[in-house]
Amino acid sequence: MTSRRPMTALGTGCSHETARVLDVIDACGKTRHGDPWLKAVLGQAASAASRSKGTYLAARFKRIASRRGKKRALVAVEHSILIAVWYMFTHDIEYHDLGGDYFLERTGKTRQTRRLVSQLNQLGYQVTLQSVEAV
Repeated sequence: MTSRRPMTALGTGCSHETARVLDVIDACGKTRHGDPWLKAVLGQAASAASRSKGTYLAARFKRIASRRGKKRALVAVEHSILIAVWYMFTHDIEYHDLGGDYFLERTGKTRQTRRLVSQLNQLGYQVTLQSVEAV
C-alpha cells in the first residue's frame, strides 16, 4: 500500500551533518519544487496567519523574520501549517492554537527577565524591576 502524500517540498531535507557527509552544502536551505496549487494556498494561508494577532503562527513568523528575513519566515510558517494539518488529519483532532506567548512561556518568564536585564546591564544601564500588579 503506497502513501498518498501531497508533494509540497517545503522542508529542505538537509541537515548540516548530512551536507558535510555528502558534500552538498550549496543545496542546504533551499526548498524543492512541489505542487504549485498547494504551495499557492499554503502561501496565502501563511501570509494571513503571519498578520494575525496573538497566535502561535504569528509569533513564529516574528521570531524567524527578525533573524532570517520575511520570505524565509513565510516558508517556515507554511511548513508549520502543513505539519499541523497533517497531524490533524492523521490523528482526527481539531486545531489547538498554542497562543502568541507560547515561546515566552516555553523559556519561562524568569529566565527571559534575567536575560533581558543582563543585556541592559551590558549596554550600561542599571535596571530595577517592579511587577505590573505593584504599580
